[in-house]
Amino acid sequence: MADDAVRRLPLKFQIGARTLATIPRYLMRVSFSLDAVLAPTAPILPPLPDDADGYLVTSLPEPMLGGLDRHGLLAFVRQRYVRYHIDLAAGEAAWLAGLSGSARSGIKRKAKKLAAANGGVLDIRRYHDAAAFGDFHPLARAVSVTTYQEKLLGSGLPDDTASVRHLVSLAAQDRVRAWLAFIAGVPVAYLCCTADGQSLCYTYVGHDPAHNDLSPGAVLQVEAMRALFAEKRFARFDFTEGEGQHKRQFSTGGTACVDVLLLRPTLANRLTVMALQTFDRAIATAKRAATHPALATLAKKIRR
Repeated sequence: MADDAVRRLPLKFQIGARTLATIPRYLMRVSFSLDAVLAPTAPILPPLPDDADGYLVTSLPEPMLGGLDRHGLLAFVRQRYVRYHIDLAAGEAAWLAGLSGSARSGIKRKAKKLAAANGGVLDIRRYHDAAAFGDFHPLARAVSVTTYQEKLLGSGLPDDTASVRHLVSLAAQDRVRAWLAFIAGVPVAYLCCTADGQSLCYTYVGHDPAHNDLSPGAVLQVEAMRALFAEKRFARFDFTEGEGQHKRQFSTGGTACVDVLLLRPTLANRLTVMALQTFDRAIATAKRAATHPALATLAKKIRR
């Protein structure tokens, strides 16, 4: 479950996709796989190296939070979310039947619109082995550099040597599934998934914002799901950490999870936790205020 090394990770003061500031800390990241989330056991953290400020525990099932051994560290829940997944074993027909009528009609409408922009046919290409990944990567990178995932979140498809070598190695082990959507021979959306046990993870994804009106990312997602249902290689599709409207729409299940920050009780770390807590509370208060009926009405009047 844990990463092998301590890494310098930014603790973000973030509003939506925009990061206002960061505080770097050397952390050991402990990530729970979907297999572990669905069959939880007592959470046991590995020994903390002397050069680490603490742990970043992600995708911890919320009922397990009380049983987490905090090792005398400062504990701070940074994020709560549902970790969504799709049960691939149920089959495509069952998955489609579980979607709302509007979602099913939206799938058809978006696919038809994207096909029309490409001469009447969808151009979705798959790249699953190590040799094919060599073709996929530069094409997907051309899309990634245009996306908000890369520009704002720093989570685009990586192009450093170590990361690419790792992905090629996974592809050689039959642990990568990747797709591209094209319009007139130009890639406009990509999806690169990596296997973790019986689950295939939603690892890297993005589409060119110049084609937002054609919803290429949504169409690519659906076509990838059709391919995975037909392949019957994986038990689940894992949308990983964090929430999103498309994850809720397409999922067949979900588990309430938390991300927990555990820091050594130094003065600097106490001040860091205080700052993060104050910021997060302020953002939560602002969100609640924005949804208040009276303020919503006032906002509409101002816009007029």
